Amino acid sequence: KAIETKVAAAERIKTGFQKFKAETYTQNPELFNELANGQSPKFMVIACSDSRVCPTTVLGFQPGEAFVVRNVANMVPPPEQAGYPGTSAALEYAVTALKVENILVIGHSRCGGIKALMTRKENAAKWSAFIEDWIEIGRPARASTLKSEPEGQIDHQCTKCEKESVNVSLSNLLGFPFVKEAVTSGKVALHGGYYNFVDGAFEYWTFGADGKPGEISKF
Repeated sequence: KAIETKVAAAERIKTGFQKFKAETYTQNPELFNELANGQSPKFMVIACSDSRVCPTTVLGFQPGEAFVVRNVANMVPPPEQAGYPGTSAALEYAVTALKVENILVIGHSRCGGIKALMTRKENAAKWSAFIEDWIEIGRPARASTLKSEPEGQIDHQCTKCEKESVNVSLSNLLGFPFVKEAVTSGKVALHGGYYNFVDGAFEYWTFGADGKPGEISKF
């Protein structure tokens, strides 16, 4: 059974690459020749690892357009949480080396990480080695949600928290001095997004250097 699974996986990888090479790589020689010499993406995208919400697919980014970081529940840890350097290192590289002009944080519907955050019991025994500590980054979003909807149904609370957590991550971005300076000087713009894959809808808003979100546009 394991051998059959490995063979099937290898075949899927093979056919997937062959399709990409035939339909994308060989059809865009100028683009890939340019990318061979370096990258200069305009966007950094921070999205969830959920297999249903690939940002390059949802937003149609082409190779070289977006520098992408994905993690559980699209979290950005505050800079003082040095125990999570992966996202922070990517952020530093995107802003200081690649000179991206936009940072977009995308949340999404039915996020397992947010549901775990919203349903977590205080003082309960730990059930994971890493996940619980990671989703604690979104605790301010949970607190805001429970304050505004203390008696709400869990599905509604999760939806609100999914959106609130995007703003928490955007706010945490401003805690990094190199991001704050870039945003304040107008070199980088911050954006929030929320992809509802149940309804096929997308919400978008800006996020200012003052830490306040702008009006929501719905696509």
